[in-house]
Amino acid sequence: MALYKFLGFLFLGVAAAGVVLPLLPTTPFLLVAAACFARSSEKWHRWLLNHKTFGPIIEKWQQYRCIDCAIKITAITSMGLMGGTSVLFFVHTMALKIFGLILIAIGTGVVLSIKTCDKKNY
Repeated sequence: MALYKFLGFLFLGVAAAGVVLPLLPTTPFLLVAAACFARSSEKWHRWLLNHKTFGPIIEKWQQYRCIDCAIKITAITSMGLMGGTSVLFFVHTMALKIFGLILIAIGTGVVLSIKTCDKKNY
């Protein structure tokens, strides 16, 4: 139980960092944090579910295994703009530029592979 609670806080912190870091996604780490708290702390799981921003994302994932189209667009746009800008202007080695672009492409593929919530479901 203590390990799941620790991991919940760890993944919640990584999710929070993903809000501002260009190549780090937020939603997958948020969902993992929610799963860890569901197994370890009703208080923190309830806090996430009642959170104004995070709660709807987690509930839709738990009920329908989907994320909103707006979240997908935001994720892909931020990866493209922030990640692409970082890779193109601040990374000077060609091998690292290619690696960064591959990571952005993988992240985009993962986001696109997740089912989009149908507005009829909720």
